Parts: sequence; C-alpha cells; structure tokens
Amino acid sequence: MSSTIDDVTRSRITDVYGHVPDVLADGLKRCFDQSNPPSTPDELWDHRDVVMITYADQIREPGKSPLDAQRQFLLDHNLDELIRCVHLLPFCPSTSDDGFSVADYLAVDPESGDWDDIKRLGERFDLMYDLVLNHSSQHHRWFQGFLNDEPEYKDFYATADPSEDLSEVVRPRSLPLLTEFDSASGKRHVWTTFSADQVDLNYANPHVMLAMLETLVEYARRGARIIRLDAIAFLWKEIGTSCLHLPQTHAAVRLMRHVLDVAAPGTIVLTETNVPHAENISYFGDGTDEAHMVYQFSLPPLLLDAIHSGDTGVLQGWMRSLDLPTDQVTYFNFTASHDGIGVRPAEGILPQERVDALVDVAKAHGGRIGMRTKPDGSQSPYELNITYLDAIADRTKVPAAEHAQRFLATQAIMLSMAGVPAVYFHSLVGSPNDIAGVEASGIPRRINRHKYERAELEAALSETRSLQQLVADGYRHLLRARKQQTQFHPNASQTVLELPTDGLLGFVRQHDDQPALCVLANLSGETRSIASADLPGQFDLDVLSDESLDQNAPIAMAPYQVRWLKSSSTSDS
Repeated sequence: MSSTIDDVTRSRITDVYGHVPDVLADGLKRCFDQSNPPSTPDELWDHRDVVMITYADQIREPGKSPLDAQRQFLLDHNLDELIRCVHLLPFCPSTSDDGFSVADYLAVDPESGDWDDIKRLGERFDLMYDLVLNHSSQHHRWFQGFLNDEPEYKDFYATADPSEDLSEVVRPRSLPLLTEFDSASGKRHVWTTFSADQVDLNYANPHVMLAMLETLVEYARRGARIIRLDAIAFLWKEIGTSCLHLPQTHAAVRLMRHVLDVAAPGTIVLTETNVPHAENISYFGDGTDEAHMVYQFSLPPLLLDAIHSGDTGVLQGWMRSLDLPTDQVTYFNFTASHDGIGVRPAEGILPQERVDALVDVAKAHGGRIGMRTKPDGSQSPYELNITYLDAIADRTKVPAAEHAQRFLATQAIMLSMAGVPAVYFHSLVGSPNDIAGVEASGIPRRINRHKYERAELEAALSETRSLQQLVADGYRHLLRARKQQTQFHPNASQTVLELPTDGLLGFVRQHDDQPALCVLANLSGETRSIASADLPGQFDLDVLSDESLDQNAPIAMAPYQVRWLKSSSTSDS
C-alpha cells in the first residue's frame, strides 16, 4: 500500500461525498495496512450452497448457551450435511425489535453466548452476519455521546426540523418519522425511520461511514462469509426527496463492496431492500460493483399467489424476466424470514385484487397485517405476518399430509431456482403460527419468531405423522436431493417453459456443458399431465421420487407435486 489511498478507493469515496474527507482517507489506509486478506476464492458459490436463517437464541437447552444449543441441535440432526451456511440474525446487545436495535456492534449478546460460541459454529458451517447500518439503538454509546454534545459524536445522527416538508419520504412503518430527544444543547428531532428506539445514523458525516466500514471489515475477520446490509435503501437522507435509493446510497454500497474486496476478498455483500422488484435489483449495480446478491423479495408473494389463485401465469412471466447483469451476481431466494411476507415487491407484477386476496388469506389463516403510511397519508398493506406454512393452507381445514405437500411444493420450487436458496429455521422444522407470542408481546412479527426449548422442539418433531414432522422430514429429503444436482449452481442458466398457466410451472436449469435438469410443478389441487414433447429433451428420471418415467407417455403431475427430472443415461444423483 502506498502512503496514500489508491485511486479506486479515492474514486469510491468521492462518489459518496464529492471529495475525499481526511478521516476516511486516513482511516481506510490504516484498515488496509492492517489487513492480511486471504486469497480470493475461485468461486463465490456453487450448487451446494444453502443458507439457513435463524436467531442466535433460537434454541435453549439447560447447561448450554443458546448459540451452542443450536449448534448441537444442527449437528445431532446431521444438518451440517445439508446446510452450508448459517445466517445469524443480529446477535449483538439490543434494546428492541428482536435484535435490530443494536447497542454495541462488536459484542455478542451474553443472553445468546459469546464470540467463541460463534467461532465454534463457524467450524462446521459458513456464517452470515447482519450489519444493521441504517440505525442504532438510542441506548448505543454513540447516541448517548451525541445527546451529551461530545465532540466525537457531533452530527453522528440524522436530524431535521419538524416544520420542514417531509411528505415525500417513503415510510416502511406507520410510526412518526422524527422523535424528539433532550440533548445538552436543547431539543433535537432525530430521524427514526423504523421506531423511536432506532435512531438513524447520519452518513453525511464521514466519521459515521468510517465507523461502519471498520465494523464491516471486523465482521469479515470474525468469520462472516456473507454480510447482509440491513435496510440499506433508507441510508441517505435528503430533505425534499423520498430518501429511498438515493444516488449516495448506491455510492455507499459501492464503497462498502470495494473495502471488502480489498480487506477481505471473497466476502459476499447482500443487500436487503424490501421494495418493488425493479428497485430491488438496482442494487446489483453494473453487476461488478455493488451487491453480489440481492434478496428475491418478489418470490414469496408470487408463489403464494400462484398456489391460492391456481394461476401460474404471473409467476411464469416474472421468472422469464430474471436476467442478471453478469455472472458475478446472483439472487438470494427465500420464501420466509424473520419478517413477514412483503407485498410491496408484488407491486406492478400482481393485480391489486390478487394482492388483496393474499391479505384476506393471511387474515383467514390466523395472521396479522403490517401497514405502512404512503406519502399522501393513506395506509396500505406492507407485509403479511404469518408463517409461510400457515399462509399456504388453513391447518384447521386441510389434512396434515396435503398441507405438507402444498408447502413443500413451494419450497422445492424455491430451492431449484437460479440463485442461492435460504431456508428460515421455522420453515425447516414446520413451525405453526405463534399466536401466543403475538398476544403476549403485542408484536405481530412474533407470529413467526417462536423460540424453542430443545425438548419442546424434539417432541414436536417426533410426533408421528404430525404436520411438523411431515414438513421437517420432507424438507430434509429436498435438501439431500438438491445437494447432488450440479445443475443447481446459482449461475446455471434458467429457461422457463411454455406450459398452461392453470397451476403448471416448468423451467430448465443447465450449468456449463453438463446435462440439463427440468423442474416441473403442479400448484393446483387437480391432477395435471404434461406432454413429453413439451420438454426440451429426454427427461425420464425424477430424482425426487426416484421414479423412472416412460418418455413416450404424458408426465402425470399429482396435485401439488414437483418433479426434478433428468435423463437416466446421464444422471449423477
């Protein structure tokens, strides 16, 4: 490293600030000089990549920290053979929002364990961490220094005059945008995009940017293969704009990507932007300079719509649009996470009446509806708070075997699409809606965040032919089969077939010059058949059912069945 930062770093900083603040030049030079980066991996990902999303305190067991209890559960159930990477949702000390109100970015909440526990987990799994970078807890040391007018924390947080016109600001929640605090110099109105306890950092101050870049690098040094940039779209504030996806925000992502490329090459940047599809994929940048992966936020509502409406036309059309700018990026596919099922990502794709129908389904199946305030003051649905399993069917009306079949069909599609699949812990073990958790806390999102005692979870999984057991066993079967299919490389090509839209879906995956794999799905409650002539090649072996098919006969598709088809003459499964 030269005595000054290199030209690329200088350019990345200038894109954000218009110049190179001394604090960033000096800070990044120190950061890079202290780095001892490993060599860049040949590939960022392959067909074996499956991520499990979970809380650090997801499982408790007497005599163990929750982190160690969960590690032991995963190993006892041989999930290290099926799951490659564990995404630990925010594990730092926090004061609200189930971890997303961070009070210390470089500590582990002692209620969950410590860094040694995370290191042990990382010996058997790759790891993914969250960087909650839009805001901190109001109890963070930085914010207390800000309120005390300590020079080091001057302008560390975003403020505004409440008399200013903030009507254009896009809001994710129906809560006040500004919160009043008493400081040493008087009243301060601090930007609180998500809640009064989550105070927004001011990235116009380069000291804030440096603190977060240092945290980003430290996470990579502490074992993070993937780092999720939480709520990144809201990062930069500018009065008179939507304060969403501003050019400075994209420039900040490019800077973060560059810093990791230098200090910890091979670390994957994942952006979390629960917004309409075109806005979401803008964080790929040019395919080389922003996120390596973006969440496939439109997939959960579109799959849910297809299975409830019986019409797969919208899903087919959307899948045909999923082009990637380069082979250096890919999608992060999922159907469920710690949050609800976002419906904004379906805007412009699903007709409004179909979105309204999903809201009605969630309510009928015991869910709750999260609302947001639009710029005109009106409210609209933002997310469906419900487990994906219970969103798929009403467990009081649908037999367990059929319910599991419907749910696993959606998961088989997600697992086989182009991208890296991510499985939420509660989907993996078939958890029901946690109504008691919602009622006890008053927090709708708790419906999908139940924390287990290990004995409780083991009892649920061992109940013969129960919905939870059927889902857990079925999911493991899908993961075992998936691991063998090299055609599921994240960057393998994906060609959507021209099939009837009355519940059918088909697409072909092919990696390099290897034989192709054909995914067929029937998301309807009726038996369907697909002519072999409609498939682009010979596919006569279903690797999910281990069934040999007559290539000259129509392919029967039972209700809610998914087939992964290969040619028996080239099968490597």
